[in-house]
Amino acid sequence: MVKGFQSTSMNDYQLNTTTLIRHAVRNFPNREILYRSGNQIHRYTYREAFARMGQIANFLENQLGVKPGDKIGILDWNSARHFELYFAIPGTGATMLQMNLRISPEDLSYVTNHSEAKYIFVDETLLPLAEAIAPHLETVKGFIIMSDKPSSEIKTALSPIYHFEEKIKQESAEYDWPMIDENTAYNACYTSGTTGKPKGVFYSHRNIYLHTVEMGAYIGVNCDDTLLVIVPMFHAQSWGLVHVAAMMGSKIILPGRFTAEDTSVLVDLMLQEKVTLAAGSPAIFLPMLHYIRTLEEKPDFSKARFLSGASEPPVSMMRGFKELTGAEIIHAYGATETTPLVSINYRLNPSLQNKLTEEEKWDLRRKQGLPVTGIDIKLCDPDTGEELPRDGKSIGEICLRGPWITGAYHNIPVSESQFRDGYWRSGDAGTIDENGYLKIVDRIKDVIKSGGEWISSIDLENTLMGHENVAEAVVVGIPHAKWQERPLALVVTKDRNPVPREELEELLYDHFAKWQFPDDILFVEEIPKTSVGKFNKKEIVKLYENLYLQEGGKIPSEL
Repeated sequence: MVKGFQSTSMNDYQLNTTTLIRHAVRNFPNREILYRSGNQIHRYTYREAFARMGQIANFLENQLGVKPGDKIGILDWNSARHFELYFAIPGTGATMLQMNLRISPEDLSYVTNHSEAKYIFVDETLLPLAEAIAPHLETVKGFIIMSDKPSSEIKTALSPIYHFEEKIKQESAEYDWPMIDENTAYNACYTSGTTGKPKGVFYSHRNIYLHTVEMGAYIGVNCDDTLLVIVPMFHAQSWGLVHVAAMMGSKIILPGRFTAEDTSVLVDLMLQEKVTLAAGSPAIFLPMLHYIRTLEEKPDFSKARFLSGASEPPVSMMRGFKELTGAEIIHAYGATETTPLVSINYRLNPSLQNKLTEEEKWDLRRKQGLPVTGIDIKLCDPDTGEELPRDGKSIGEICLRGPWITGAYHNIPVSESQFRDGYWRSGDAGTIDENGYLKIVDRIKDVIKSGGEWISSIDLENTLMGHENVAEAVVVGIPHAKWQERPLALVVTKDRNPVPREELEELLYDHFAKWQFPDDILFVEEIPKTSVGKFNKKEIVKLYENLYLQEGGKIPSEL
């Protein structure tokens, strides 16, 4: 660290999220926020939302006695109240706890206790979940029920309870927003706990502010945009797009509760409100594409940018959106520990523009893209820590550092398995090519090791997904007596009928050597998934672990 001549800048002016929303209201007070409650669509403005944020902040301090440093949990969908809490809770100096609705009640109780949450805001539809964890909570003093019904109609075993709407109506919309120290924890999000207990990542206001500015710049967000909030607001602050939209004065659409099984409500909102910005996983975008194919008149999303994360988007999906709607599917990479933006594959490097064929350009778009400015990234041998070459072939662990990368887990000792030489160890195996493009090959623990060679399950999955009748495909490494591990593929077809193996192998021949092909391809009704919608490879391996070890191995009946 080198310190030079002292500047004359206002270096004590803090970077915090209150600044983002204050300036949004100053510049775009009448910009619309649309929210869906049940089957009803409601609309209000940034000015009206900010007034309610002031009422909430006063309620927190005056009636609940919340103080800076207190942790406040939220159990809610992508709602207007959730949006208001995004700024009201941290604006007082307290820390917002994002409570993942998809993890088990046992893990959710652990997260609440580990973070030492004092109060929990609960949407009325989620009262059964709150009631399930309440007996196990050690630090929670009360529950704030969010509902349009009067308190007399709310039936719950929770105690004590406060009715959100009735309580904030007692408060003034005028609130003296303090200048929050930028190193204060804005919110907390816990990993999904697929290995061991969930781990807490506490994001600072500075972290969120810088991430917001960076994401806005890379995606080119402005006040003409309309954001549909698809990513759950309880997960990594909905990938940061809510803050970006607020910073730039974009229109915001909060769809409330929806499911991956029926994404028609999302597509209908996109059409109705002319959405230009959204983010989600292939598990959401694929059903949306299937629904769009059924529409007689295809939508025009030519001005839209849809960020795709969580897993690599199949080229067939990206092409489908482009050809049918004009929309760009933009592959991005990140994690809970990274706020999440690490890399994005939006604009093709100009130096490659005339060197690649159209097919090669589509293939490049499958990669996770170029690391964004401000993030240091290196590829390391997971055992020795030695940095590996950026040749597009050497596979190593992705290691990261930067102003919005976590430097520790809450209340857990830092260990070399998590951090090394100031870098966070992602656990993702990948390559970086000579042009700087990042490609995630697998999770380190999921890479298939066959006869001393590595096989990418992700690449196999996305090639199989290229078949017109394949809805989902997952590939895992199954123990093998001779080769250590061999690939097994599970496939869900659109019409629920098996696809001839030779048709799938014809796709694989263009990208893989014969020895890399799955030994078996099983057609199933459903593929197990984790709480955040990713394929649960750990469970799949457990179900099929003896398939290649015994002759004529019996296929498990659980699927």
